[in-house]
Amino acid sequence: MRRVDTDRVHVLGVRHHGPGSARAVRAALAELRPDAVLIEGPPEADGLVHLVPGLEPPVALLAYVPGDPGRASFWPYAVFSPEWQALRYAVEHGVEVRFCDLPAAVGLAAAAEPAAPAPDPDADGAARERTRVDPLGVLAEAAGYDDPERWWDDVVEQRGDPAPGQPSPFPAIAEAMSAVRAELAPEPEDAREARREAHMRRVLRAALRAGRRRIAVVCGAWHVPALLEHPRVADDDALLRGLPRARTAATWVPWTHGRLAAASGYLAGVRSPGWYHHLFTVPDRPVERWLTEAARRLRAEDQPVSSAHVIEAVRLCEALAALRGRPLAGLAELSEAVSAVLCEGSELRAGLVHDAMAVGERLGSVPADTPMVPLQRDLAAERRRLRLRPEAVPRDLDLDLREETARRRSALLHRLRLLGVEWGVPRDGGARARGTFREAWTLVWAPELDLALIEASRWGGTVAAAAGARAADLARRSGLPRLTRLTEECLKADLPDAVAAALAELAARAAEDGDIEHLMAALPPLARSARYGDVRGLDAGALRRVAVDLLARVCAGLGPALSGLGDDAAAPMVRAVDGVHGAAVLLGGDAVADWLAALAAVADRADVPGRVAGRAERILLDCGRTAAGAAAARMGRATSRAVPPERAAAWIEGFLSGSGLLLVHDETLLSLVDGWLAGLAPEAFTSVLPLLRRAFGGFAAPERRAIGERVRRSGAAPERTGTATAFDADRAAPALAAAAALLGAPPPNSVAGPDGRPHPRPEATP
Repeated sequence: MRRVDTDRVHVLGVRHHGPGSARAVRAALAELRPDAVLIEGPPEADGLVHLVPGLEPPVALLAYVPGDPGRASFWPYAVFSPEWQALRYAVEHGVEVRFCDLPAAVGLAAAAEPAAPAPDPDADGAARERTRVDPLGVLAEAAGYDDPERWWDDVVEQRGDPAPGQPSPFPAIAEAMSAVRAELAPEPEDAREARREAHMRRVLRAALRAGRRRIAVVCGAWHVPALLEHPRVADDDALLRGLPRARTAATWVPWTHGRLAAASGYLAGVRSPGWYHHLFTVPDRPVERWLTEAARRLRAEDQPVSSAHVIEAVRLCEALAALRGRPLAGLAELSEAVSAVLCEGSELRAGLVHDAMAVGERLGSVPADTPMVPLQRDLAAERRRLRLRPEAVPRDLDLDLREETARRRSALLHRLRLLGVEWGVPRDGGARARGTFREAWTLVWAPELDLALIEASRWGGTVAAAAGARAADLARRSGLPRLTRLTEECLKADLPDAVAAALAELAARAAEDGDIEHLMAALPPLARSARYGDVRGLDAGALRRVAVDLLARVCAGLGPALSGLGDDAAAPMVRAVDGVHGAAVLLGGDAVADWLAALAAVADRADVPGRVAGRAERILLDCGRTAAGAAAARMGRATSRAVPPERAAAWIEGFLSGSGLLLVHDETLLSLVDGWLAGLAPEAFTSVLPLLRRAFGGFAAPERRAIGERVRRSGAAPERTGTATAFDADRAAPALAAAAALLGAPPPNSVAGPDGRPHPRPEATP
C-alpha cells in the first residue's frame, strides 16, 4: 500500500444526503480552492455537468439502456446533498469536475446477467456478518449512543456553518472510518465495492498525472481509507479488466423528497428530508422557524394555536435537548413539542402537519435543453400549452368537457394512461363522470414516470402517435371485453384512427365469440363510448351500430345462458345483467325494449337462479314493464311454501339489491316479505339468515331504519286497538303489593290497565 500525497489530494468523506456534510464540503472547497473536483457518481454524467446551473433540486442522474429502459439506475441529489454542493462550487468557479464511481454501463450490464447462486450456508458466517455491520452504528455505540442516526446528526448534520478558524471535520471522519474498516473488514471485501474503489483510484491517478495540484474528492465516508491508501496499479487493473458493459445513455430527471426518504426503500435515504432541507436553507434559529411554520399550518387547519404556544414549544425543545445532551434540538424533540404544546397532547392533531413537514415533499425541475427522448420533449411542450404543471403533491383536477382546453387536457391524460404513464388517475373510477360532461382526476408526478416515458418512446416520438401505436398493438392482442374497454379509452384519448382499428377488431371478435358472459362484459364500455362520442365531438354512429348488434346477441343468448346456472355464478351474472341494463338505457330507443323483453322471458322461469330472477323482476318493475300488483303476485309465488327457503331468500336478495326504498314505500311488498319471514320454520330461518343479512346489509343506514320503523308500526297497531282482556288485574295484584312493600309505600288502591283507565285493586293474596 502507498499513501497518496495529502497535500495534493483531499478526500472529503460525507454522508450522501446531509445538511452538515453539505455545509462542511462547501466550506472545505472554499478554503482549498481546488483545481479539480472528483465526485462519487457515474462517469457517463461528465457531459451533463454544464446543465447544473439550470437544475432545481431535488434532481437525479438517470442512466439507462436505450431500448430497454427497465434497466436503469438513479443518483439523486437534494440541495442539502454534499455532492450537489460540490457540483455547484465547481461550475460556479470554473473548476474541472468529473464523476469517479464505477461506470453505470458496468452495473447495468450486470443487471442483465442471471442472479448469482445463493451463498453456501456452511461458509464462514462471521465474514458475512462483518459485511452487514453499519459503520455508523459502530461509531455511535463507541460514543455511547443507541441510535446511529441521532449520533451522526449531533456530530455532523446539525452543525451550522463553520466559524473562521474552526477545524474541518474531514480528517476526523477519515481517521474514524480507517479504524472501523480495520476492525470490520480484515477479510477480502465485496467484489463490487472493491471494483468501485479501484475505479475511483484510477480516476484519481489520471487527475494527478494531468498535473492537478489540489484535488478534492467528495465520496461516501466509507471509501475514504481506500482512496488515501493505494494498492499497486496492476492490482486495480486486474479488478477492472474484462468487465461487461452495456450501451447506456444518461440524463437529468426531476426527483422528489419522498423518494429521498428511507421509507421509500432508497438504501441511502434519510429519515426526514424535509427537516434536513430546513436545516440547510434557514439562515438562523431553525427550531423557532420550524415550530412557527408548524403553528401556521395548524391554524390553516382551523386549530387554535397562538404565539404563546410557539414560545413554550421552543422552551420545551431546548430543555429536552439539554437533558439529552444534544447540541441542538432534533426532529424527535420537535415532534414531542408539536404534540405536547402546539396540539395540547393530541397525536392526531400533530399528525396533520408534522409528518408532512418531516418529508417536506417537493419536486425538482430540469432545463429545456436537458437530453430527453422525443416523447419527453413532446409531453413537456403539451404541458406548457395546456398549463399543466407536474407536482409531487397530489392535486385534484375537474374538467368540463364542453370546453376545448378541458377536452385537450382529458385527451392528454388518457393518452398517457394508454402508455402506462399514470400522471393522472380518475377519481371514483370515473363513475360520477360517466355519461356527463365532467371528469374528475387526481394528478401527481413521480420520478419513475420519466422512466416510463423513456420506455414508452418505442411506440412513437409524440404522445398522440405513441398512444395510437400502443392502442393498435393492444387491439390485436386483446380479448372481447378488454377490446371494448380499449375502444372507450381510445375515444376518451381522442384517437380516431385507433378507434376505427379497435372497432374493426371488435366486430370480427364479436362474430366469433359465442360466450354470453364475454358479450355481456363487452357491452357496457361500448355503450359508454357511443354516449361519449357526442361529448367529445366524434362520430359515434359506428360505435352505436356495433353496440346494438352486440346487445341483440346478448338478448338472444340470455335464456340459454341462464338455464341451470349454478348459485356460485349467480352473483357475477347479476352484476352482468345490471351492466347490460345500464348499457341498454344509454343506447335508448328499441334497444331498451328488446332488453326488457329478454328479461321478461326469463324472470318467471324456475330454472333461472333466484338472485337473477329476482333482479330481473326488479328491473322490470322499475322500468314500468311490470305493474306493482303483478310484481307482488310474482313475489308471493317466489316466496310460497312450495319454494325452498334458500331459493326464496336468493330471489328476495336479487329483487332488493341496490336499494331498499321499494320496501319503504310499497306496503304490499313489505307485507309479503314480512309474512314470508314470519312463516319460516326455525331451521329454515337459520339457513336463509346469511342471505338476508347480505341483502339488507347492502342498504343505506337510513333505508334500514325506515324499513324497521315501518315494520314496528305495522306490528304495534293491533296492540293499540286491542281490548283490556290482555291485562289480568288479579295476577298483577300480588306483584304490585310486593313492590309497594319493598318501597315502603302504601298498597295501591288501583292499577292502570293497558287502556290507561284505573282498575280496582283486588285483595292481595297473603
